[in-house]
Amino acid sequence: MSEQKQSQGLSPLVRGLMCVAIGAIIWFIPAPAGVGPQAWGLLAVFIATIAGFILQPMPIGAIAIIACALLPVLGIMKPGEALAGFSNTTIWLIVSAFMFAEGFIKTGLGKRISYMLLSKFGSSTLRVAYVMSAADFIIAPFTPSNTARGGGIIYPIVRSVTAAIGSDAETGKNKRTGAFLMFSAYAAVITSACIFLTGASNNVLCNTLAQEMFGTSIGWGEWFLACIIPGLILTIATPAILYKLINPEIQDSPETMQLAKKELSQMGAMTLKEKILCVIFIAALVMWATGSIHHIDSAFVALLGLSAMLLTKILDWSDITKQHGAWDVLVWMGVLVNMAAYLSKFGLMKWFAGAMAAQFAGMPWMTMLIILCLIYTFAHYLLASNSAHIMALFAAFATILVAAGAPVLGVLILLGALCNSASFLTHYGCGVTPIFFGANFMGQGEWWKIGFIITVLHIVVWMGVGLPVMKVLGML
Repeated sequence: MSEQKQSQGLSPLVRGLMCVAIGAIIWFIPAPAGVGPQAWGLLAVFIATIAGFILQPMPIGAIAIIACALLPVLGIMKPGEALAGFSNTTIWLIVSAFMFAEGFIKTGLGKRISYMLLSKFGSSTLRVAYVMSAADFIIAPFTPSNTARGGGIIYPIVRSVTAAIGSDAETGKNKRTGAFLMFSAYAAVITSACIFLTGASNNVLCNTLAQEMFGTSIGWGEWFLACIIPGLILTIATPAILYKLINPEIQDSPETMQLAKKELSQMGAMTLKEKILCVIFIAALVMWATGSIHHIDSAFVALLGLSAMLLTKILDWSDITKQHGAWDVLVWMGVLVNMAAYLSKFGLMKWFAGAMAAQFAGMPWMTMLIILCLIYTFAHYLLASNSAHIMALFAAFATILVAAGAPVLGVLILLGALCNSASFLTHYGCGVTPIFFGANFMGQGEWWKIGFIITVLHIVVWMGVGLPVMKVLGML
């Protein structure tokens, strides 16, 4: 990402050479005792690929293709092994969920849900914030991209609301009101991403890595049960705290209800396609939540939903093929997850776990969990992508904790949620952050200060409430 501090001022060529140099240095360093040449060579390519994802000398999909091509050429993996990641079902779950997001946007159902809520409950500035949180909560299970959900649905609506109530960033008129609405809407997007496995692609990436590394994964319903209580606490608490911190000038906003009614009037009656999408939407939710009963893989539930949208003409094939973000995720996630899986198969992760566990010898795993989670969260100051965060840190931190005795599911959920929560720290925290920050209602210093406070709130809630909930559910 161009705003990432590491890459500012560096040309793509220089950043690319830096990635190559990182890989070459690791390649030529003698492998430690207990690590085979295949594992060490794969680690060199893997680390260079992650560096490429962070520094981005070129699109990450292109970097993944290059890495995949190098694996057989360098004699690290057989051709079939290098391509095995593309058969991973959880990656196809994300691809299908991207298509659901397109359905919400194309039919206008996402906007209709938001405006319907605003027309009924948008009478005050604080209530508008809660309404946008509710709207995002409803849409989140089917939009695994914060950028698609926040930038494509939520942001345009909030921008319209700020204009309707006379909040203007350029003139400074009612600027704090605009800042409150923008940041609270952004907070809703990030919090929903924590609650649903399919609320963000990086959640599924965590799950897939855990499955490949430890042989354990979590279902959609289990993730939801573990995250809904702390998630709802954050959903309720965050707007109220932001209201106190930012202190918006406007408290009552009847203009919002009028705007929403006007927009709904212009949209007209609910179309047949919107009604059909509602049925598909509810059916998919029910099937995801009852996976332990019917035993249909979550990815195939999503593919069934996509099939229904194609059969009912909600989407046509051209809508599918133009979803560049979905196919991009398929490529880079397929390559990266596969490399992580083979690092485990080649024995590197077992060696790493043993080496790191020795450094923490005698420390209770719960204490280690808290310390490492704090480091893991605040390391996001150096990152501009949640997926890059997971790729750079999840495997190492999860390996250390599991080796110390921490349950895999608890580690998976906590590291997954905190990666989303860390997005608040900076104005480049994840893909959607610059969209809300770019409204210019809040300066960088204020954004960082408030973002730090909300991040700490998330840490406290995930540690203080999330951990006990997971304990009750038998995940910790």
